[in-house]
Amino acid sequence: MWSWRAWRRRKTLDRHALAPELWAGVRQALSMLDGLDSAQDQRLQALCILFLRDKRLTALPGVNLDDHGRLLLAAQAQLPLLELPEADWYRGFHEIVLYPDDFLSPQRHRDASGVEHVWDDERSGEAWQQGPIILAWPGVQASGGWEGYNLVIHELAHKLDMLTGDVNGLPPLHNNMRVAAWASAMQTAYDDLDRKLEADPDAETAIDPYAAENPGEFFAVTSEYFFSAPDLLHDAYPQVYEQLKLFYRQDPLTRLQQLQSSDPQYQQPQPA
Repeated sequence: MWSWRAWRRRKTLDRHALAPELWAGVRQALSMLDGLDSAQDQRLQALCILFLRDKRLTALPGVNLDDHGRLLLAAQAQLPLLELPEADWYRGFHEIVLYPDDFLSPQRHRDASGVEHVWDDERSGEAWQQGPIILAWPGVQASGGWEGYNLVIHELAHKLDMLTGDVNGLPPLHNNMRVAAWASAMQTAYDDLDRKLEADPDAETAIDPYAAENPGEFFAVTSEYFFSAPDLLHDAYPQVYEQLKLFYRQDPLTRLQQLQSSDPQYQQPQPA
C-alpha cells in the first residue's frame, strides 16, 4: 500500500544522501559508534538525515556549526533510537539551541515550609517541557567516546522521559516490559547511590553522583552510561543495565566487549 509518509522519507533520503567522507569523519570522531555493523551504519545515517530535516539547530554567536558539527550532533542524538523505528520518539520539540559555553539557568523552588528559593544554576544542557533543548557546544564536542559522558544523550533522555508527562524516570515502556520490574531496578540503584552520597558526599561513586539528584536525572545519567560506559554501568547496577537494554533494544556492552577482544585499538598493552 502506498504511503505518503514513506514516500516523503524516501525522497528526503535520496535528496540528502551523506557524502562518504563527511560520514567517515563523524565515525572517526565518535568512537561510541565503533562496532556497528553495515546495516546499523546505514540505518543511523538515514536517521541522521531525517533528524536534521525535522529539527532546527540554532547556533548562537560563538558557535561555529558546520556540516560536520551538525552531523556529529545528529549521530549522537539518533544512536539511542537506532532500534526503535516504530514511533516518533522525539516528538514535541523542534529546536536545539547551541550555546558557546555553559549558561545560567534561572531556577525556582518552594520548600516544605512554603519558602520560595530563586537562584541561577550553571548548566551544560537543559530540556524544556514542550520546548527546545539547550546544549553547550563544548559539551557536545566532548561527547561521543566511551568515557561515561554524553551531553546529547543525557538531554534527549529527558525528552523521552517527558513523553509520559512528568520527568520522573519512567519513559513509555514497550509492551514486553513491566513497570514493576523497571521501578524496582531503578529505585534500588537510586537508593543505593543516594545512601553512599549521604554517608560521604565526596564518595567516588561508580556513576556520576548527579544521578542522585532525582529519578529523572538518574534515568538520564544511566542512559549516558548505557551508551558511553556500559561496562561501568553493568558492573555497578546490572539490573538497571538490563532494563535499559530492553528499552533501547541495544546491547552496547556486548559491542564494546567484542571490540576489546578483536580490535587492536581497544586491547590493553600487555605488561613486559
